[in-house]
Amino acid sequence: MEVQALTRYARMSPMKMREVARTIQGRKAPEALGLLSIIPRKSARLIAKTLKSAIANAENNNNVSADELIVHRALIEQGPVLKRFKAGARGTAKPRRKGMSHIRIVLSDGTNS
Repeated sequence: MEVQALTRYARMSPMKMREVARTIQGRKAPEALGLLSIIPRKSARLIAKTLKSAIANAENNNNVSADELIVHRALIEQGPVLKRFKAGARGTAKPRRKGMSHIRIVLSDGTNS
């Protein structure tokens, strides 16, 4: 059985978030939470929040213990991009692209049903 949680429009670029998401795939949920708590990055805090939500979904909706859950997939998808400009040299405008991410954490209890 799979349980998931989704955080949309997280204000961080997907490339930065994927570095942290790769470290938790395949780990047990409590171990992944412990690992995220010691990583000193903003993306780790955002992913940990989504992981806690996925664990709560599994416990409340499916009556599954958190100790049995494994992080099956941690997907970071591209969200919309804010397009801004900053003043450049000699009166020019320099574009800035501020990316957003959608975080999807899928937990599995190890069974295929």
